[in-house]
Amino acid sequence: MKTVGEINIEGVKKIKSGKVREMFAFDDKMLIVTTDRISAFDYILPSLIPNKGVILNSISNFWFDRLKSVIKNHIIEKDIENFPSRFKKNKDILKGRSVIVKKARIYPIECVVRGYITGSGWEEYKKTSAIGDVKLPPGLKMCEKLPEPIFTPTTKAEVGHDVLISTKKAKKIFGSDIVNFLKEKSIELFLSAADYVYKRGIIIADTKFEFGSVEEGIILVDEVLTPDSSRFWPLKDYTPGKQQKSFDKQFVRDYLLGTQWDRNSPPPSLPEEIINKTSQKYIEAYEKIVGKSFNN
Repeated sequence: MKTVGEINIEGVKKIKSGKVREMFAFDDKMLIVTTDRISAFDYILPSLIPNKGVILNSISNFWFDRLKSVIKNHIIEKDIENFPSRFKKNKDILKGRSVIVKKARIYPIECVVRGYITGSGWEEYKKTSAIGDVKLPPGLKMCEKLPEPIFTPTTKAEVGHDVLISTKKAKKIFGSDIVNFLKEKSIELFLSAADYVYKRGIIIADTKFEFGSVEEGIILVDEVLTPDSSRFWPLKDYTPGKQQKSFDKQFVRDYLLGTQWDRNSPPPSLPEEIINKTSQKYIEAYEKIVGKSFNN
């Protein structure tokens, strides 16, 4: 399969090029195309990961279908055969990696749910015994399961790191009713998904959701429970108190941390071995979550 790093569609306006996704506006809808780009430490890496865009799109679509009883989502059409004729010229590139969605007013807040203590949450806990304004029990180990999932929202930054904000501050910005709704739905989505994949040998350590507003109310948007937006750990290898093996892009971060790259300059290309291993990790995540073999 040909890797896709960037796409332009004749006669269709590109409204945004994110770290991974390209977004186009037409009529009252949007086309979202998931590329094979990969980012780490807020940089888009120069290397493309074969199959990544198709896998991320397929995993998101799986979850959008599975979780629609919890909350409605932005999906209008997933099948390229049913796309408007203006996209048929690009069918070979768009197939499997594109969706047509509703235009929504996006809430500029990342709804992060943590079921285990790791990453930046672990670093903060060591200093303050809390994550944001959520106080946690003393004596937790790295990567230990939390007594219950916690909601730790961040601001949604266009450039650089998202910044952790307290739920109290989020309520001042967006209103108590909206934040309470986003928190309730985020935790419900997390618990439903975590229970499902646990039986398939995967732990969801943490994830993030994004929501938007349309005429009929608040809906789930963007991507859902992919290896780019979540930490997935193999259950069989799980041992609290240390870093975990993962199905997500932590593998790439760990590789980069072992190089001479200073994280303040353009990132290096990935070696072919790392590219292939990363692609395989995405495929493995897809197959465990969706329960089907990946055929590219």
